[in-house]
Amino acid sequence: MTDLTLHFLLFIIAGSLLVAAPMLIGRLVRPTLPTPEKDAVYECGEPTIGSSYVQFDIRFYVVALLFIIFDVEVVFFFPWATVFGGATQLADPALSDAARMNLTDKLLNLQPGTTTAETVIVAKDALRIAWTGLADILVFFGVLLVGFAYVWKRGDLDWVRAMMEQAKIAKARPMIRPVVEQTHETTPAS
Repeated sequence: MTDLTLHFLLFIIAGSLLVAAPMLIGRLVRPTLPTPEKDAVYECGEPTIGSSYVQFDIRFYVVALLFIIFDVEVVFFFPWATVFGGATQLADPALSDAARMNLTDKLLNLQPGTTTAETVIVAKDALRIAWTGLADILVFFGVLLVGFAYVWKRGDLDWVRAMMEQAKIAKARPMIRPVVEQTHETTPAS
């Protein structure tokens, strides 16, 4: 237990030094020549105008979060494709024994040449792995589609949701407008 604590302590000290050393060296070495132009806020090549506390529309954040969520999920397709591709190759019954051992090493992430004739993945088991992998990815993709349908139904993908709500109100308004116009016509002007 003491050995593990010592390792954690050394890791924390080394990490702190690796972060603090460049900052300290930069502070000691760099020149300090402040000018009003260097102290000015700079963003995208344009001078700042007004307050920096500008309210952004929430749609920017929603779209960014949705992009990150669905984009990160795509990363899980790559390991699946590796396993599925290796399993479908191993499912070929005409594959030679040497190629089967090599693919088994790659699929199980073993050192090359460690698979023996008894531990090699046979075509029947490889086919079962491939079908299981296909079922897993279909379930995963189905969950993604349910999430996408929910976001779509909720209207988070509609960029101009406020305009769509106004259009819905405008469609309902012609039924209400004649009643309102009649009441204005019948009331005496003061």
